[in-house]
Amino acid sequence: METRLALTLEDARRIADAAEAEALNNGWPVVIAIVDDGGHLMHLSRLDHAQFGSVEVAIHKARAAIAFRRPTRVWEEHVAAGRLRYLGLPGTLPIEGGLPIEVQGQYLGAVGVSGVRSHEDARVAQAGLDALRPPARDA
Repeated sequence: METRLALTLEDARRIADAAEAEALNNGWPVVIAIVDDGGHLMHLSRLDHAQFGSVEVAIHKARAAIAFRRPTRVWEEHVAAGRLRYLGLPGTLPIEGGLPIEVQGQYLGAVGVSGVRSHEDARVAQAGLDALRPPARDA
């Protein structure tokens, strides 16, 4: 048997809070979705003035990131380079802003952000992931 880590609701809230703080600091009206390792929605935040179309996009970005265990930016880069076959992969979304949550080599879920430019979405998602890192120890 293996022991596996699991994303908790507390973890999801910590990620969402940090991502939300980054978005608010920049005045970005986004939707933040966090899914578990099976792609099931655990937490959703829709900031004031975020367009409702971003709700499904944020969820889809998160699900794509955990389904394939890589940032959604990977498919955006492939498609931009002319490798259109990646558009045929079920569940992918070639738009930056979805990041898998990996801890100690285990994939626990993903965060997806939508509402502003895709690189800004990714910045908000990364701020959320950064909240899971243990604090640096003073030497």
